[in-house]
Amino acid sequence: MMTARVFLLSPAHCGGERARLVLREQARFDLARRLRSRQGASLGEVFSFMSGLYFRGKLAYALSFAHPPSGLDGTLVITPCQGLRPPAVQVGAPLLRRYGRVDIDPADPRYRRPLVRDAHALAAALDRVAAWQVVLLGSVASGKYIEPLAEVFGERLVFPAEFVGRGDMSRGGLLLRCVADGRELDYVPLVGARRHGPRPAKLTPRRGILTSAGQAYGRGGDATPQVHRVSASCG
Repeated sequence: MMTARVFLLSPAHCGGERARLVLREQARFDLARRLRSRQGASLGEVFSFMSGLYFRGKLAYALSFAHPPSGLDGTLVITPCQGLRPPAVQVGAPLLRRYGRVDIDPADPRYRRPLVRDAHALAAALDRVAAWQVVLLGSVASGKYIEPLAEVFGERLVFPAEFVGRGDMSRGGLLLRCVADGRELDYVPLVGARRHGPRPAKLTPRRGILTSAGQAYGRGGDATPQVHRVSASCG
């Protein structure tokens, strides 16, 4: 029997340079216009724009390898103050500004309470099947995600062992290579795991990774202005 797997993606930084760019009232590119409209834009597309390669890699990987039970989303995004949300959910500029005012800190109840609430609901739904795991695609070096999630999922909270020692860009590149190759990573339980280690060797450059990242979900990256560097994600 295949183990059911749901992926949790860490959020993009909603107070960084790219967030300020897309939320500018004077911005005229497509994504910025839609965020100011009643329609809004998908959370996955917006976070892919804000975070760049890293979030796009996480999203493409999760959408490729998620194996949820019937009726459940296989990919969920951790948000600063709304718990877990599917990447297809529509968001607008006011909500993103609200996200930017909340720190990803387990001591902040605005972040912790909705996250723990939704994690308990997810665990209850997953308990319908015999074997399941929740895979965290995000920083494991600190406790900002692990602490609240491990209290709910215990040893069923796992992460890719190859994340240890890698920075955000390296993780994003690794995940996109896995999608291109059809190769799923090995996962290990976060509880008691070695979460720090030496930096692995650099990934071999590969043509087309950034292009495939832009096509990973929705229209993220299309008709958007270039900035002089990719902002860091929240991890």
